Amino acid sequence: MKQNLKGQCLCGNVKFELSDDFKAFYQCHCAQCQQLTGSAFASNIFTRPDNIEWTSGKADVSHYEHPTREFSKAFCRVCGSAVPFVNKSRTSLIVPAGSLLDKPSISPQANIFAAEEAHWLADGLKAHSFEGFPE
Repeated sequence: MKQNLKGQCLCGNVKFELSDDFKAFYQCHCAQCQQLTGSAFASNIFTRPDNIEWTSGKADVSHYEHPTREFSKAFCRVCGSAVPFVNKSRTSLIVPAGSLLDKPSISPQANIFAAEEAHWLADGLKAHSFEGFPE
């Protein structure tokens, strides 16, 4: 039996639950995902479109769909955090991995669109690590 996982936006206004029943977990390095996240890549988990129960804040979810390309984003209109959305083709629910409060049973399976990797990612991974802000 699959366990239920909880997730939410940063401010806690938008909350959801879903079954730990995933098809794929990709880290997408395409230029569009870099722009949408403001980071080197998007970490997205794919599941069936009906695998979600919104427990609060569904009315505060805003959507962006690119008018000519096949990509979308959903986010909390209060804090801007990424939240799950059904893709434009209606074939998958895309769950931003960082929106989950619980650990899913799936791990990243692939880095996709690696040819578009951020030019600074490799150097960033070699940089010093700190538990908090550097002193």
